[in-house]
Amino acid sequence: MSQSAPTLSPHPTVWGSPDTVFGRLAGEWRLQRTIEGQATMSGVARFTLLEAGGMLRYREEGRIRLADGKEFDGHREYLFERAPGGFVVHFAETPPRLFHAIAIVRDGDVLAGSATHLCTPDTYDSSYRFLPDGSFGIRHVVHGPRKDYLSDTVFSRLG
Repeated sequence: MSQSAPTLSPHPTVWGSPDTVFGRLAGEWRLQRTIEGQATMSGVARFTLLEAGGMLRYREEGRIRLADGKEFDGHREYLFERAPGGFVVHFAETPPRLFHAIAIVRDGDVLAGSATHLCTPDTYDSSYRFLPDGSFGIRHVVHGPRKDYLSDTVFSRLG
């Protein structure tokens, strides 16, 4: 009995390798967020390369709709820093403060990474998944005495 060679995916990921993900984030993305049982958000996220080249400024803007039907505009900013095999996310403060470091690994056709951030007294367990269709998702599971929620955001390239 002969063994056949393993088959390769017909659609290799547009993300490349863990070392190329950071560079492929630059640009504009449509975002759809669900905060389980609490709210949704639709909007746009932009990753803008800063002059130094090793940092991306992330800014999201969108419309938030609470479970009770109230709506308002919201925004958030972070700084993403290139790192071997992934990236580091900082709060956009002066000076920047560490949120988490993401080491990316291959999981089949998906590139994925995760990290935990202690925001005393609450804990953020975050995971990133970069999908073969070019989209990506970020999930934050937050537990603690002050916060307890699940946030899922899906990003798809604009343009």
